[in-house]
Amino acid sequence: MANSLIGRDMAVDLGTANTLVYVRGRGVMLNEPSVVALNAQTRELLAVGSEARRMLGRTPEAITAIRPLKDGVIADFESTEQMLRMFIRQVHRRRYLAKPRLVVCVPSGITSVEQRAVKEAGYEAGARRVYIVEEPMAAAIGAGLPVHEATGNMIVDVGGGTTEVAVISLGGIVTSMSIRTAGDELDQAIISWFKKEYSLMVGERTAEEIKVAVGSAFPLSEEPEAEIRGRDMVSGLPRTVSVSSAEVRQAMEESLHDIIDAVRTTLDKTPPELAGDIMDRGLVLTGGGALLRGLDERLRHETGMPVHVADDPLHSVAMGAGKCVEEFEALQQVLVSEPRR
Repeated sequence: MANSLIGRDMAVDLGTANTLVYVRGRGVMLNEPSVVALNAQTRELLAVGSEARRMLGRTPEAITAIRPLKDGVIADFESTEQMLRMFIRQVHRRRYLAKPRLVVCVPSGITSVEQRAVKEAGYEAGARRVYIVEEPMAAAIGAGLPVHEATGNMIVDVGGGTTEVAVISLGGIVTSMSIRTAGDELDQAIISWFKKEYSLMVGERTAEEIKVAVGSAFPLSEEPEAEIRGRDMVSGLPRTVSVSSAEVRQAMEESLHDIIDAVRTTLDKTPPELAGDIMDRGLVLTGGGALLRGLDERLRHETGMPVHVADDPLHSVAMGAGKCVEEFEALQQVLVSEPRR
């Protein structure tokens, strides 16, 4: 019986692109795209996660595939709650026991209304207590930074919907900035660039694939090329073009600049003592965006500070939130919890 009690607490990294579920004592048990597919008329759930992601941009009228989170916050409440419930159910086979304590990660710039929506979704999905932890905090804990010490830790978490930049010391966030320029924005930039330069329409999934395959933030020693398929906007027919890494970098330039600006602005607002610490220790890059080639080089180049990429950038937020679940009592202070009203 004791075992079933331990296994119940969970942490959820409810991301714009992916949702990860960490189960106490078991680690990350689920990592699925944050996508749901619904019946357009009845709004009933047809698929969630990777199965639903395959349908994005390919659905007939009767089915809608949507991403219920936009810019790191809940855009479609019902779908988010259904998605969360499905994910919790996938992890918990034994239904009758599952009333877990839930730790959910939210972007640091979230409003209290948005925060309440996340909480409600957690309660609706069957949690008995919902705690909230700010994403940069979770990312820093997950990346193994000594957040409770009196030194400055800087974390740059480039996710799907938001980029979070924060300076953490003594178990709290000293200065932080959350901007809505991140992975999705880079995809959009690629889409509009192809429209402009090649008058080619490409879908969101293709744009993301291009970014992963040849995208970079800093000139590379060899620049790979890729074949892109899309629809010609003049003739209306499918067409293939080949693009180089340099062109994709140019397409993403403006958005990358926003991310670098956020880092600069945060440094600008950091107390001098902590700025000195960061100068020594550098900043840690995490989130899916940390996988973009040359982003660490680019930040190093622009800020003159050491830049480290977290060991497992995609999982660091979930691991950090998971640590909050494992050491619930010790890390209680980083959690923001209000009882449900």
